[in-house]
Amino acid sequence: MTGMSKVFVTGASGFVGGAIVARLVEDAVDEPVAGIRSVQSVISSVQSRQYDLDTPLSLPMLDDIDTVIHAAARVHVMAAEDPQSALAAFRQSNVEGTLALARHAAHSGVRRFIFVSSIKVNGEQTQNGTAFAARDVPAPEDAYGLSKLEAETGLRELAGRTSMDIVIVRPPLVYGPGVKANFESMLAWLIRGWPLPLGAVDNRRSLVGLDNLVDLIVTCIHHPLAAGRVFLVSDGEDISTTRLLRVLAKALGSKTVLLPVPMGLLKAATMLIGRGKVGQRLCGSLQVDIRETREVLGWAPMVSLKEGLRRTARARKQRIRKPDFT
Repeated sequence: MTGMSKVFVTGASGFVGGAIVARLVEDAVDEPVAGIRSVQSVISSVQSRQYDLDTPLSLPMLDDIDTVIHAAARVHVMAAEDPQSALAAFRQSNVEGTLALARHAAHSGVRRFIFVSSIKVNGEQTQNGTAFAARDVPAPEDAYGLSKLEAETGLRELAGRTSMDIVIVRPPLVYGPGVKANFESMLAWLIRGWPLPLGAVDNRRSLVGLDNLVDLIVTCIHHPLAAGRVFLVSDGEDISTTRLLRVLAKALGSKTVLLPVPMGLLKAATMLIGRGKVGQRLCGSLQVDIRETREVLGWAPMVSLKEGLRRTARARKQRIRKPDFT
């Protein structure tokens, strides 16, 4: 890979970061350098350097790096933590950690810093068919979204006083083979064939498949018009929760029954049991407008929503060839 520009990818052992490294290896245009938390996370055949988002004073050597893709982030805190403690934890990692890395990158002569942010910077839901756009006034509603906004603000300020380009990408929910967290839980529900009260949810949500997100990020490495921009990303199609479950169930071969419980009753029930945010995500809409991304970069999603969901379901189904007692 001698002569290639080097791209340092943080969170390289994670879901998104690992996929970025794999894509760079496959393309063989740029040389990936994997940012990993420990030697146990070393990726074979790829140069690795230790980097821990939570210890910003321990920074990797970046003097030979052309581009940094910052995919590492704190996503969760302990459920028992109070809101102020949770916000402090997110700020330490997602704001202080991000800005320490970015300042170090600028000082080291890095040309471009690509920050994987979140659509939560825009808000939690959209109304009346109006999609979020990159130019909207930010309106984060939780500590995670606020920490991402504060990091974006700090990065813009840094760009204003250094020669390093900043590119910000805000994805909605990311899915793909190997997905974890809530999407994995949803697949588990369908595999078990549990009846679900989600057969009458008439909402619209934008998702982004891992392949599409990675393709956009890689496009931003060298595109001259990406500098200083915020890009929203999705699969270019919206889907209701009910339709999402049906597509996944079909791909899994599941006989799950979706009960047509009215949305109002479903929202009320989740509020009563203290899971109002879950009800909001299941019933509310969150649409993303990617027209500016398409026009500025000449980019389009490479995998359709339906095909991306099928690939995700098939990958999960292959994991259950052995009995699943969880």
